[in-house]
Amino acid sequence: MNGAGRSYVRAAFAPVEPPPPAHGNAMSRFAASLFATPLNFAMTALSVGMILLIVPPFLDFMIFDATWHGTSRADCLPNAGACWPFIKAKFGQFVYGFYPIDERWRPNLAFALGAALLTPLLIPSAPFKWLNSVLFFGVYPVVAFVLLTGGNLDLRNFFLGRFIDWQAAAGFGLAAGLRWTFWVDFFASAFVLTTLVLAGTMLLGASLRTAFVSCVTLFASLGALLLAVDLDFGLRSVETHAWGGFLVTMVVAMTGIVVSLPLGILLALGRRSELPVVRFLSIVFIEFWRGVPVITVLFFATYMLPLFLPSGVSFDTLLRALIGVALFSAAYMAEVVRGGLQSIPRGQYEAASALGLGYWRTMSTVILPQALALVVPGIVNNFIGLFKDTTLVLIVAIFDLLGQLRASFSDPNWATPVTLYTGFAFAGIVYFVCCFAMSRYALFVERRVNVAGRR
Repeated sequence: MNGAGRSYVRAAFAPVEPPPPAHGNAMSRFAASLFATPLNFAMTALSVGMILLIVPPFLDFMIFDATWHGTSRADCLPNAGACWPFIKAKFGQFVYGFYPIDERWRPNLAFALGAALLTPLLIPSAPFKWLNSVLFFGVYPVVAFVLLTGGNLDLRNFFLGRFIDWQAAAGFGLAAGLRWTFWVDFFASAFVLTTLVLAGTMLLGASLRTAFVSCVTLFASLGALLLAVDLDFGLRSVETHAWGGFLVTMVVAMTGIVVSLPLGILLALGRRSELPVVRFLSIVFIEFWRGVPVITVLFFATYMLPLFLPSGVSFDTLLRALIGVALFSAAYMAEVVRGGLQSIPRGQYEAASALGLGYWRTMSTVILPQALALVVPGIVNNFIGLFKDTTLVLIVAIFDLLGQLRASFSDPNWATPVTLYTGFAFAGIVYFVCCFAMSRYALFVERRVNVAGRR
């Protein structure tokens, strides 16, 4: 055998070579990256020109030439910069809308509780994650609802209560007894609902025990929710038509975000299901909501939905908008999650089956954690888009931050040539800060997930 046919196997690892030496200082390397080629030089020159064209006038308008103190439009007329006294004077409306001034401590408390419960969830090393999740997703919505509306719902508009003459009942002293009629009717209706959920979960492949526990939990949650909001907490009732500004923006955005993600996951699983009925219904739901613009959804939920309801049954305008936005967002979220599910190798499913894991255990412990980690950018992109789409509720006469801002322009006490630009600049800053914070946190989560996956 000659030497050409021999093979060589190294008996030890090759020594680690030192990195190549860096040529020049940091400034020279920076200049080389910006001006290394004619194309890089042209792009650098164009970028510098755009910065010099936009940034100095923007700073002049926002800071250097702006009016910072004043009480009326007369203080802003001499200057060509932003009229920040206008923002200061209207700040309460921008945040709360027409929420009663003496009751604004209630949305403030709701904001504070939400931030206090959400912050530990966003910190990976924070303890008691399970308890914190239960409080934020289960208890906080009820507390926030009671704080913002005052609780003590008028149950006469629900179920059998709408067919009862409550004034006549009160005259005969039967109001208290008829109030229990609602609860009897609720439990009967909830029983039918939970029975349907039980049949549906078993159809999806869940065990009888899992389906029964899920239905009992749903039944108890609905009863506890209605019991909580039916109690008299001594708070003044505030109708949703008095809400506005950043309060409405946060309510619509947070409701859509919290509801769309779990519903989108279920729709994505349903679309990939091997059961024809479940797959067909999921596809119809997703394609229907993706095939109509969100403005059409809001119009239908606000103006056309009451036409299909029985006489005497009505839902709050904001509630109808919330339902429409949540369902619309869930359809888009389902496609994002489905993309993550399709990227999981078939071997993961086979390995889970070899371990004896059922469908739901496989999805919850093996497939979904990997799929959701892969589509973090798409999920957060949907969240950011939803947060910005809240401005569309103005079309159905719900005044969010941008709607409240536009309404304030009609105030003649602050009519100046720069009032319009100041207001839109303020709104742009608010939306940018919120969206930028979400994108930065998404990058943090993405890097953390990628690092964990490489270990």
